[in-house]
Amino acid sequence: MSRLGKMPHWQKWFVTVGMLTCSITGSLYLLGHEFEIGRFHLGTRHVLALHGIAAMLATLALGSALPFHLKAGFKSKTNFISGFGQLSAFAVLLISGALLYYGPETIRETTIYAHWIIGLLFFGLFLLHAPILAKGHFKKGP
Repeated sequence: MSRLGKMPHWQKWFVTVGMLTCSITGSLYLLGHEFEIGRFHLGTRHVLALHGIAAMLATLALGSALPFHLKAGFKSKTNFISGFGQLSAFAVLLISGALLYYGPETIRETTIYAHWIIGLLFFGLFLLHAPILAKGHFKKGP
């Protein structure tokens, strides 16, 4: 790695694909289930299951980036707000996702709204933090 905090090519792809897959499947389920747009296709248990699997992969991807990328970002103060905003939002999403599955029924409705609002915020922060369309974003080498 030639630049402080720069991820290797495989890790950049893993994080990007993991986060985008999780965000997109969550957005699709939100559209189908909450907003009833294409409910027959998007609001199904299959889409929710794909979102859960994608969330597990996204968690693994984030874990692979944390030890060096987070430390380097903290030291350099580059993309500090979007990076720590993402990390905070991701932590809330993990907790609210666990509460949706294992939590009490009394807080379920509030947890659903919190999860999808924070999820949309996370998606936006991710796109700001790591612009997918930036020139050379996925180039190999230095």
